[in-house]
Amino acid sequence: MQIGSYQLPNKLILAPMAGISDRPFRGICKHFGAGLAVSEMVASNPALRDNKKTLLKADHDGETGLRSVQIVGTDPKHMADAAIYNVQRGAQIIDINMGCPAKKVCAVAAGSALLRDADLVKKILDAVVSAVDVPVTLKIRTGWDTESRNAVAIAQIAQASGIAALTVHGRTRACKFEGQAEYETIKQVKQMVSIPVIANGDIDSAEKAQFVLNVTGADALMIGRAAQGNPWLFKEIENFINSGKVIQKPTVTEIYAILTGHLEKLYSFYGDVTGVRIARKHISWYFKHLDFIGQDIRSKINQAAQPNQQMVLIQSAFTQ
Repeated sequence: MQIGSYQLPNKLILAPMAGISDRPFRGICKHFGAGLAVSEMVASNPALRDNKKTLLKADHDGETGLRSVQIVGTDPKHMADAAIYNVQRGAQIIDINMGCPAKKVCAVAAGSALLRDADLVKKILDAVVSAVDVPVTLKIRTGWDTESRNAVAIAQIAQASGIAALTVHGRTRACKFEGQAEYETIKQVKQMVSIPVIANGDIDSAEKAQFVLNVTGADALMIGRAAQGNPWLFKEIENFINSGKVIQKPTVTEIYAILTGHLEKLYSFYGDVTGVRIARKHISWYFKHLDFIGQDIRSKINQAAQPNQQMVLIQSAFTQ
């Protein structure tokens, strides 16, 4: 899988998920085999550029592998300036968000709302590509709704604008994350452009990953929600693609080590108060793979306010 001049170690990419794909999570997913991990989306609004939350989203300090930052917005100049700014801060790839279905993003005509305005799409892509000397990638959905799937047309605009790789999520904006992703549109996109195409949507197992590659002909896969509390999924998929064999899931002891290691990184990255708060959702996702942990201990963990309290409760949950 090639993005511009960069050769990825495999075909697996962690999706840019708001509030999730931070530096700690990107690092863990890379450890388990993600060939690339894209940062959560960063606003292009210059007024937010030096905001602490914005800076944390694109913090790559000490991160291994390629550094890809996703930017979001509707103003071509703001988007170009945001690309320049993030490249100056170390981004090696700039990704453009035209796939987010969130109401607050679409309400300002950003994210997947841009798919309704092909002319503006072209202006943004042209502005960003010409502003930086690193590869620029694009993430889209299949269209605004099922009656206006225009991913092929947007893909052709992207290729003409110099986009280095294109990710297509197999749902429209109207679908949000409901129902099943469809892969026929991704297959059509792949057949109509020569740039690398990355398939995204409902890839939640090694077998499903191979199926999506076979059906779409995509060059790579992007995995989002299925990696939450399940970062070893990348290792499972890579092994299955390479050997056709399904490897064993991590043991309870291994999950405990992965989880506590993840939490320590969150505390260090965000500080005690915010780290504990952000850790709660990750703990919940890890616990989905552990049916022996009762609701009482889960509730206590969610009420813990300090890292040591959270850690002690998690240890008791695994040893009860």
